[in-house]
Amino acid sequence: MVGFGPEDDHFVAELTYNYGVAEYQLGNDFLGITLQSSQAVSNAKRLGWPLSQVGEALYLTQAPGGFRFYLVDKEQPPTDPVQKVSLGVSDLPKSIHYWSKLLGMTLMERNDDQKTALLGFGDTQCKLELHDISGTVNHGTAFGRIAFSCPRDQLPDLEALMKKENQNILTPLVSLDTPGKATVEVVILADPDGHEICFVGDEAFRQLSLVDPRGNELLDKGMADDKSNEWFAKHNRQKAAA
Repeated sequence: MVGFGPEDDHFVAELTYNYGVAEYQLGNDFLGITLQSSQAVSNAKRLGWPLSQVGEALYLTQAPGGFRFYLVDKEQPPTDPVQKVSLGVSDLPKSIHYWSKLLGMTLMERNDDQKTALLGFGDTQCKLELHDISGTVNHGTAFGRIAFSCPRDQLPDLEALMKKENQNILTPLVSLDTPGKATVEVVILADPDGHEICFVGDEAFRQLSLVDPRGNELLDKGMADDKSNEWFAKHNRQKAAA
């Protein structure tokens, strides 16, 4: 889990390495993450990482797997630098109804000319941007999900509402055990375009999401100990280059 601060008040990304998967086919479902950080822009320039300017003080770059990041070339704010996550949708009014009326997000901006809408649960939190792509949403083979935490006692009501509205429930409310840690309750939904959404009971989740002071050290060790090249060679398969 990587981010600019604790999960209590910061957006984080979960990175998962799957052995046996040499490459992913990206779809048009995930359109990118936008974050504000002049340091990120200068880091990319210093390292020679591909970077293209797409607007005033706005740059586009890509992670090794092709996931897009939009970097706002301004000083990193004291709050979360991650401004928004952008998803492609096929019917903007329908998606706005789902995310605002059913999931309770606030519609903060809507631009019919650009076919976009900006929603959020709070002013200081990372926002969700819905972008009408005027076509079918293709999830490719690399899609993931967005997760939110909320008070545990809201989960049964959320599940009941989705049943009443005949919405897609991928995983009904369930308890998940974590050895040596808290047991969390989750319900996993899918919006009209199949974007997966996980709601987690906040009380237990806060115990699981504490920052590990050895996080950077463990990450470096994990990469140093990586045996994936050996795995692919043993199975006579080609590993995609980053």
